Amino acid sequence: MIPILSVEEMRKREAPFVAQSPDSLVRAAGTAVAHVAQSMLGSCYARRVAVIAGPGLNGADGRVAGAWLKYRGARVDVINVADQPRELRGYDLVIDAAFGVGCSRPYWAPTVAPRTRVLAVDVPSGVNADSGELFGSPLRAHVTLAIGALKYCHLNGRAAEYAGDLRFVDIGVVADCDDGVLADGDLAAFVVLDRLDHKWKHAVQLYAGSPTMAGAAQLACLGAMCAGASMVRLESHGELASDVDIAPEVVRVADAEHDPRSRSVVAGPGIGPGAEDWLVSRLRETVRPTVLDADALSKPVVDLAKGRSDWVLTPHEGEFVRLTGEELGPDRIGAVRAMSRELGCVVLLKGPNTLVASPSGALRVVRSGTPALATAGSGDVLSGMIGGAMARGHQTLEAASLAAFLHGRAGARLRAYSSASHLPREVLAVLSEVSRSTDPASRASIVTL
Repeated sequence: MIPILSVEEMRKREAPFVAQSPDSLVRAAGTAVAHVAQSMLGSCYARRVAVIAGPGLNGADGRVAGAWLKYRGARVDVINVADQPRELRGYDLVIDAAFGVGCSRPYWAPTVAPRTRVLAVDVPSGVNADSGELFGSPLRAHVTLAIGALKYCHLNGRAAEYAGDLRFVDIGVVADCDDGVLADGDLAAFVVLDRLDHKWKHAVQLYAGSPTMAGAAQLACLGAMCAGASMVRLESHGELASDVDIAPEVVRVADAEHDPRSRSVVAGPGIGPGAEDWLVSRLRETVRPTVLDADALSKPVVDLAKGRSDWVLTPHEGEFVRLTGEELGPDRIGAVRAMSRELGCVVLLKGPNTLVASPSGALRVVRSGTPALATAGSGDVLSGMIGGAMARGHQTLEAASLAAFLHGRAGARLRAYSSASHLPREVLAVLSEVSRSTDPASRASIVTL
């Protein structure tokens, strides 16, 4: 997991290192910036680079990068931010090292030619690193290299629109963190196997499907099984058509035959509107970790979730607005944290960046989602996957975030215009690759998010 820190927390982590040897941190950060710059240029030789350098550590990082590129043949102009022109023309790359996380006043960046690439050092200059608020007129970066930890502005508020492709380099100042962005190495923890496993040890109870939406039940069952459910028990709201292709491993139950041996519960996919009383009667006495999705995201059912930290709600933006009565503005992180805190349960807010928050305020950000997941049924697969991860013993926050990350990775493997029914196969393919490789990316390398 790649850490996300506030400005205050980042300064606390950096302070002991800066007190001992600030030059080593600047050298590490500046060299990482130079490596990214070289990758953007393709070749350094005879390429023209402008470095806008401010008075602080951010500017020092830029100067180190400029010297590194010049040594390798680039034509580098280091421009003091106080002397910057209104326009920058004739450059292949502009490195924005004017102001870092400490910026608190307006900054008006120079304009650049349309084909000039822009690399921001840590954050685009002229943004509030915590809130994502804009100060003045920042440059829109093609690439931002986050140094040491991600900042909230990379993922939240208007500033996120200015970051471009987000990359990260670890310079050794963060050991642990409550908030983070999931990375490929985290999937190594997803598969949990034990020689004492048996079919009931990881069983999932599903309340899904109805006569008009039988496919939702099918997809949720497949999602649970590909994510580790050793048994799936399915009860639907009404009788499903006999020709619906529910996997033969699924046990069909009726009349609230909830077996206490089930390790998790998934409720809502495809049960249809008007099923609130039916579902409430089945969930009222539930003591297992529970996923509420789709038609389960109604007030009577959500009221049951209040105060249950091992329950997770999975709204998309429209469902979030309906449940909270408030529009979802640019501060999506603040919104999902507030909802989780108010309800006392985990909330997974779907979107281009999927956000998962716990009542304690801990946050996970999933950036693996792709447009391929914007198709009917993909959310049903995800809810089943979360239930499967819970049944395997993952705590609710981690189950939801790991399942969402795996779901996104599987979606990235789909061919153009594939349907949600292809997702479970790709989930298993990703997990097969993970099991063959237990060597996550080096912490010292630059990670592209």
